Amino acid sequence: MFIIGYFLNALATVLDYALFFYMWIIIARAVLSWVSPDPYNPIVRFIHNVTEPVLYPLRARFPLGLSGIDFSPMLVLLAIIFVRSFVVNSLIRLAATLM
Repeated sequence: MFIIGYFLNALATVLDYALFFYMWIIIARAVLSWVSPDPYNPIVRFIHNVTEPVLYPLRARFPLGLSGIDFSPMLVLLAIIFVRSFVVNSLIRLAATLM
């Protein structure tokens, strides 16, 4: 059973890092929306392509734009914080009981 515990611990760690980096990409997208970046810049295109599949459905379902303010990045950040707090910590705790 210790192999499953180590696997779950590694899975929780990788998931935590992936969510942490995605959180910073969402923050970069929000900061880029304040300025007028070059749309042909590869970094700007990467950030847009990585975040748009998550942000667009939220904008379509919850039209929270008040006066041109987009709250969808904040909703995604709250969801990431919830997943990091609940799912990752639950996996780590489950892994600790199996080791």
